[in-house]
Amino acid sequence: MIRRRVLVSGLVQGVFYRDTCRREAAGLGVAGWVRNLPDGRVEAVFEGEREAVERMVAWCGRGSSRSAVDHVDVTEEPPEGLTHFAVTL
Repeated sequence: MIRRRVLVSGLVQGVFYRDTCRREAAGLGVAGWVRNLPDGRVEAVFEGEREAVERMVAWCGRGSSRSAVDHVDVTEEPPEGLTHFAVTL
């Protein structure tokens, strides 16, 4: 079990980034959350098996079909034992 926090910049708000992220995470069995930040970035936390979390981090660099990702910052954190994935405000 691993945990990663990502901060995604670019055109990532108002383009279904969070909802698509939620669907991708659910399909991979990854827990965590995703939210918009006031500065226009998106922040997400992913917890799960290494391969699945790494796939989510890679997805963040592509984003939804309408997004245009400029940069992804990734931070390793200790897992907290999250059990589901949520879109938060």
